[in-house]
Amino acid sequence: MGRNTGKDAGQDAGAIRLEVRLPEEMESITRSRQIAREAITGGGYRGRHEDVLLVVSELVTNALRHGAGAPVLRVECDHDRVRVEVRDTGERLPEPREPEPGSGWGLRVVDMLSTGWGVRGDGEGKAVWCELAAHVRPLAPQAG
Repeated sequence: MGRNTGKDAGQDAGAIRLEVRLPEEMESITRSRQIAREAITGGGYRGRHEDVLLVVSELVTNALRHGAGAPVLRVECDHDRVRVEVRDTGERLPEPREPEPGSGWGLRVVDMLSTGWGVRGDGEGKAVWCELAAHVRPLAPQAG
């Protein structure tokens, strides 16, 4: 399992970037949530952590169920933004479907919770990515 954690040039002081190859097994969904939780906590993400963990679960589940090979999870985050990317070696591109009993919400959830998402193919597989943004409200002035 490879893991790169660190700050890249040009990133905010609290920014985190990591990449982990997950085992090709369903237990990787739980592991991916733990990894994402560590990243968003370490990066100081101010948005809803539950939303990030849910999209990570959906993307990793899709890679395991519909993709090929061991998925690779990549998380980049800072205080205001999180980018999640899950790569696999499958060529078949994902398509949002109507939710059905037993099939889950998949990319519909990703679409609802993220500011944007997409798929990038490169001839060696594909990466499905999404970005989430913290919607930080200014503090209201305190009376008195």
